[in-house]
Parts: sequence; C-alpha cells; structure tokens
Amino acid sequence: MAEQTTQFQENEEPTLGIFSTGPEIRNPIQNMLTEIIGTFVLCFAILTQAGNEGLGKSGLGILIVAFTVVGIGLSLGGPTGYAINPVRDLGPRIVHSLLPIPNKGGSDWSYAWIPVAGPLVGGLLAGGLYNIVF
Repeated sequence: MAEQTTQFQENEEPTLGIFSTGPEIRNPIQNMLTEIIGTFVLCFAILTQAGNEGLGKSGLGILIVAFTVVGIGLSLGGPTGYAINPVRDLGPRIVHSLLPIPNKGGSDWSYAWIPVAGPLVGGLLAGGLYNIVF
C-alpha cells in the first residue's frame, strides 16, 4: 500500500487550473486579443439590453446574457479559458498563491496580467462603442 501512495504523489499535477484560467497555447498577443474580444462581446450584449425594460421584466435578458457567455465559452474558451472578468482570474490566483496546498505548483504570475488587462480593455472598448452608437 505504501507503493500506491508514493506512486500517486508522483503523478499529482499542479492545482492552478482549479483556481484560475490558463492558456491552451501560450501566445500573449493572441491570448490578449481573445480576452478583449470575449469581454467586448459580453459587455456590448449587456449594454444593448439596458434600454429595453421588457427584457428585464420578462427574464429574457438573463437568458440572452447566459447564452452569450456560453457562446463565448464555446468559441473562445479554448485559447485562454475565457476569464472575461478580471476578478474571475485575479482573486482565485491570489488565493492559490496564499493557500498552503501540498504540491500546488506555481501561480503563473507571468501570465496573470492577460486575464486582467484583456477584459479591462474589452470592457472599455464596448462602453466606448456603445456611447458612440447609442
């Protein structure tokens, strides 16, 4: 039984993926662009619903946002894990770095700026375009 425990410990993988997003292919420019596009689409979809009171009362607005998030995940989720929210990645990454988890691996701080900066830029672009168009 001691051999099984030793073998299991050797095969343990880092736990960062439980806490935060990570790229499938590490290419900072493409990863940043993916986060910007995903966040832009989500924020613009939410902003365009703001003027329609009927969507809010019927609950259809919630369904539209949910389907938008699912669509972003299906189309852009592979390259970066689609944080589309700076807090979605940064908060759990900080917690991962602070918790004393055995064999947890590193917190990958060299990549951490992408899921924070990308959604901020995407949200700003969506808000700017909404103000110009509407």
